[in-house]
Amino acid sequence: MANIRMLIVDDVTQVRQDLRTMLTLSTDVEIVGEAADGLEAIHQAEALQPEVILMDLEMPVLDGYQATAQIKNQHPACRVVALTVHGYEEARQRALQAGVDAFIVKGESLDNLVQAILERKE
Repeated sequence: MANIRMLIVDDVTQVRQDLRTMLTLSTDVEIVGEAADGLEAIHQAEALQPEVILMDLEMPVLDGYQATAQIKNQHPACRVVALTVHGYEEARQRALQAGVDAFIVKGESLDNLVQAILERKE
């Protein structure tokens, strides 16, 4: 199985580094880039053409909801997995309306995160 090309988007540098380490060691994921806000994510998605974007929802400059909507409009085949501390239903619904393919609350098991990343839509 070929590696899945992934972009990590989170405004906290340490979170991005930790995700890169965990996912590189435990999955067939190739981290092709990182972004610290939604606007940077849009530019990176265009330049790097990832298959999956791991997207924080609350970020400065442009939040993950708006970035997801723009990315999905331009690249509908790209899967967006929301990774957020905001597990309440309103955030989940807003993320789904923006176009996220999966919703994971930070602190859930690594297995849940990996499953959301590797899942393919038919």
